[in-house]
Amino acid sequence: MKHRQTFYFVFLTLLVAMVGMILFITVTEMPPYGEVTNPTNNYVMQRYVDASVEESGGYNYVTNIILDYRGYDTLLETTVLFTAVMSIIALWGVESTKD
Repeated sequence: MKHRQTFYFVFLTLLVAMVGMILFITVTEMPPYGEVTNPTNNYVMQRYVDASVEESGGYNYVTNIILDYRGYDTLLETTVLFTAVMSIIALWGVESTKD
């Protein structure tokens, strides 16, 4: 039993270290925040301003972006939040069985 606990501890430590390293590498590869040459500052914002009224049909830029350009992302976020809330509500009714 002690070998199993040691294995789990080593496995989880390596897993956390690997995920931490991946996150650290990802952050170091990101462009500096607010730099004028970033792609988001060059063409994405300008496209939303120029083409959102024709492509979406709405006159509010924020609504066009959230509902048309990022519709699936918003739908998935809503689904995740709904699932989390339903899971919490379902678990409130479960009684613990402590012996």
